Amino acid sequence: MSESRPPFPPFTRETAIQKVRAAEDGWNSRDPHKVSLAYTVDSVWRNRAEFPRGREQIVEFLTRKWNRELDYRLIKELWAFTEDRIAVRFAYEYRDDSNQWYRAYGNENWEFGPDGLMHHRYASINDMRISESDRKFHWPLGPRPADHPGLSDLGL
Repeated sequence: MSESRPPFPPFTRETAIQKVRAAEDGWNSRDPHKVSLAYTVDSVWRNRAEFPRGREQIVEFLTRKWNRELDYRLIKELWAFTEDRIAVRFAYEYRDDSNQWYRAYGNENWEFGPDGLMHHRYASINDMRISESDRKFHWPLGPRPADHPGLSDLGL
């Protein structure tokens, strides 16, 4: 049985937005195994200074990440797209084990196969300390509610 993950390339604006929201929802689940299924078995990543390759390393990477980044909440927004590539900008908030809050800002470039699975992901990310009162992402853990503002609406 072949794996696939709709929507499939070539992307339209509508399907690119659907792909971005599906990725956001997946990452907000904080379930490394579930998230890894959106990527090819031999997917190539660059995430800051780490270079996971393949689903097994993606699961290991995300497990470490979410053990360290507590109360993680993410918003992604479409920046640009072509037939098989999508560029997003994102922000996420988390706290560390000393209760210091952070907002991370970044950009990702994605490339997909015809099956809709991502085979390349390049992420550039910067963290900024914030006070708890400066947080903007206040939904219960899990997917962002449909009525919660996006990045542009929040002025981010």
